[in-house]
Amino acid sequence: MGKVDTEKKAMDFISGELICIDKPLGWTSFDAVKRIRGAIQRRLHVKKFKVGHAGTLDPLATGVLLICTGRATRSIDTLQAGDKEYVATIRLGATTPSYDLETEIDATYPWEHITKEDVERVLPGFTGRIMQVPPVFSAVKIDGKRAYNLARKGKDVELKAKPLEIKEMELLRYDMPEIEVRIVCSKGTYIRALARDLGEALGSGAHLTALRRTRVGKVKVDSCLTVEDAVKLIDTAELTFPET
Repeated sequence: MGKVDTEKKAMDFISGELICIDKPLGWTSFDAVKRIRGAIQRRLHVKKFKVGHAGTLDPLATGVLLICTGRATRSIDTLQAGDKEYVATIRLGATTPSYDLETEIDATYPWEHITKEDVERVLPGFTGRIMQVPPVFSAVKIDGKRAYNLARKGKDVELKAKPLEIKEMELLRYDMPEIEVRIVCSKGTYIRALARDLGEALGSGAHLTALRRTRVGKVKVDSCLTVEDAVKLIDTAELTFPET
């Protein structure tokens, strides 16, 4: 579903709809799901209804979030297995414990020595099948507990490297100490961790200052709806129901 689908009049939430949202800054993925679920529940006059999302986005990230309703939730694993494209803004010369703006800067490093040619030289080294250590401020579970909960309590967190694939990395903007990079990657990639590793490869430190997911599979952000438009679509659509 995209902007062209705002003209769609019939929706069958039970058989299942795929609602493609451009998640706003500051919202969790669950916030978006909750808003869509609430709109459907009001429209169907029910107290419970199954809605889920494919591929979590951090609150500080924006962009494509795929939300499935009813029986379409069975497709979540398939949808989130698709390649994802991001545009990441990375600040060199400083690190944070979370590798983004969730936490304060904990160390600074020289960055003046880094040229545009240096960045373009190291980027290809991150493409292909690589091993990546997830951020300690992540939802990875350790003995049944989320790593970010342990990290926020000041506990030592040690995570194992996981295999993933980076298909493309392209420098879009060089404006030191900030760069902007386009990334196409597999499921399970932490762009914050890429920022960390990129800083180290350039003989500095780095952290993520902005992230936008521009594509999931074949769904591009330009065809996504705002949360408000999605709710309007739900409120005004002609309701249809499965025959059985």
